[in-house]
Amino acid sequence: MDEDVIKKIIKKSEEMGSSYSEVRMETGDNESFVLKNGILDSYSNEEYSGVSLRVLVNGSLGFASTNMLNKKNIEELVKTAIKIAKVSSLHQKEKIKLSKNKSHRKKYSVKEKIPIKDMGLDEKIKFLYDIDKEALSSGVKLPGRYYNMETSTAEKIVATSGGAFIKSYIPRVNFTYVITCVYNNKSKQMYFQYGNSGGWEFVKKWGLEKALKEEAITLQKILKTAKIMKMKKVDAVLGPFVGSIAAHESCGHPMEADRIMGREAAQAGESFVKINSIGKRIGSDEATVIDDPTIPNSYGFYLFDDEGVKARPKILYKNGVINEFLHNRETAYKTGVKSNGSSRATSYANEPIVRMSNTYIKPGKWTFEELIKEVRNGVYIKNFMEWNIDDKRWNAKYVGNEAYVIRNGELKGMILNPAVEITTRNFWSSLKARGNDIQYFAGTCGKSDPMQGIPVFFGSPHILLKNILVGSRK
Repeated sequence: MDEDVIKKIIKKSEEMGSSYSEVRMETGDNESFVLKNGILDSYSNEEYSGVSLRVLVNGSLGFASTNMLNKKNIEELVKTAIKIAKVSSLHQKEKIKLSKNKSHRKKYSVKEKIPIKDMGLDEKIKFLYDIDKEALSSGVKLPGRYYNMETSTAEKIVATSGGAFIKSYIPRVNFTYVITCVYNNKSKQMYFQYGNSGGWEFVKKWGLEKALKEEAITLQKILKTAKIMKMKKVDAVLGPFVGSIAAHESCGHPMEADRIMGREAAQAGESFVKINSIGKRIGSDEATVIDDPTIPNSYGFYLFDDEGVKARPKILYKNGVINEFLHNRETAYKTGVKSNGSSRATSYANEPIVRMSNTYIKPGKWTFEELIKEVRNGVYIKNFMEWNIDDKRWNAKYVGNEAYVIRNGELKGMILNPAVEITTRNFWSSLKARGNDIQYFAGTCGKSDPMQGIPVFFGSPHILLKNILVGSRK
């Protein structure tokens, strides 16, 4: 990566009338394997390199990118970005301004104990076959088995005309599975994703052989023993997997400032949150949700965002009160604050937008056993198989996969497909206790058009919700 090229791009854009210039230069690789029902279905290995430029001209932003780094294409890159900004400014009602954030010059990287590139192709393929073999050794009928293993590395420079210069290196590993169990002409399916920033050591740490085998056995057990539960109001202990998706969907997304301001309305949706919602109550005192990109080795890890702003934890809901939006520099200026480092892009070829990183419910003091004992008549939903939520992130449904009846503080028989149908306010207002056992889960969060799928964590401890509507859905 050539720092001189970046300087020339910024200088040229300023000469052509840009009041702000932002360059992202990136090189990396992505490797992907897909194993379907014991057969290697696909393999891909992509190497990429490119640069993008975003400029502010006459109060309007222009963006362009190229993967050809010769002199001619670099000059064309600048001309295109400037031209787009100037044309846009003719139709823009309100001039864009950016918050003033401190400029940093930093270099950081994520260490790999077992470097991804040290793992051979045959070794990775054998690993997938071994996982599949172990899942089948459970004796469970699994006619549908899909595994997707991905590794990537990204070396990036973010530089701005304001003096920011951030160089980073982040490797990531990610594994997704979908398995379908059939028993007595009934079927059950489970989807799950693992992910970390770091090397192959995390793939080993996940213990996939054991995890998939246990999941297969659990799916069959559900089909054999789970009973229908009538829809009724009960107390519910939700496992970290369930609490974490609620944190992501009913807190993280509606607190994205660009969504609040309407940019995502025709793409990923709107938000029930308004610009003047800061300080308004959304839940009980137990409802504290944080977004923190600085968690070491998290799937959504970064220390500086794609505008060169230093990352930090953001408390989105604080003791049940709407506390802080996720901002880039544009949305931050509009609300009179500084950017909190929430601007991200999938790659150099995409414009950075407001994104989550690692969004989680703050843990409390209760043990899992104490939460279960607190319930006289209710349910424990360990994980989910389905969720959906409306485009304003208000009306939601979470359908459990592995779930149990709680009677007099003890776990009893299994429940089939228990669904929690609830509004965002009722969910967070019903939260009465938080466990001390937080867990994080990897995900790929989708947003924008063209779609940008970006790595994130979502996390939660076990949580207790009081008097909510739960019942089986076929």
